[in-house]
Amino acid sequence: MSLSRRQVTVAALAAVPLAAAASESASAHSGRRSRTIYIAGDSTAAQKYADAAPETGWGMALPFFLQKESVVANHAVNGRSSKSFFDEGRLDAILDVIAPGDFLIIQFGHNDEKSADPVRYTEPWTTYQDHLRLYIDGARARGARPVLATSVERRKFDASGNALPTHGDYPAAMRVLAEQEGVALLDIQALSIALWQEAGVEESKKYFNWTATEQDNTHFNPPGAIAVARLVAAGLVRRRVLARREVRRLDDAIPESWITWPSAAA
Repeated sequence: MSLSRRQVTVAALAAVPLAAAASESASAHSGRRSRTIYIAGDSTAAQKYADAAPETGWGMALPFFLQKESVVANHAVNGRSSKSFFDEGRLDAILDVIAPGDFLIIQFGHNDEKSADPVRYTEPWTTYQDHLRLYIDGARARGARPVLATSVERRKFDASGNALPTHGDYPAAMRVLAEQEGVALLDIQALSIALWQEAGVEESKKYFNWTATEQDNTHFNPPGAIAVARLVAAGLVRRRVLARREVRRLDDAIPESWITWPSAAA
């Protein structure tokens, strides 16, 4: 049975990420509201649960690089595109709680590319940009700051060991939109493909969810999620979204053991 957009919105609000709920509780006691960084995106950023370990979304590692005053509310969900995330009411769920001074990081593209799926597909230079504007305009209307992030690259190499782009025109379309709309851009696609190239064909596997039974060149393990979250945090400083004093550990090793997978969400 399909749910109405309003029903999905209510369900999404009922499943507010733990970090955001903790922030609201702490703020109620302190009388001061923490600034929140919301993430709207797909499986590469999403919270993973115990049944998916060791798969790890970069949003799970982002708090390690932020000072404690900033809270991450990770609304990214597996399999969503800019269109399906919006159509399911998930953007509405964020906009119902986002507040002036907060940030909304918007990372879509992996699933927008699925041309055989009308529920998710967008065309890079038209409907993809149109949907991204909904996120930009929605955040701005509530006094929050939107931040666009190009899709993190998959692990793909040619026979000569060159890391290959896999996202077609979507990163370029987002770059152009960011310029048109005056939105800060985190070019995670360019930064991540450079990181895979530096690591090389074999060493780059250490960032991805390669196990005894799976060879996944899209989703990350803890080292990969930590590496990409570091790119995001550094990009937030580089683009002057955050001040240098608002981040931490950019040059420090982060233990894999800091990543934890809670029990599956209800």
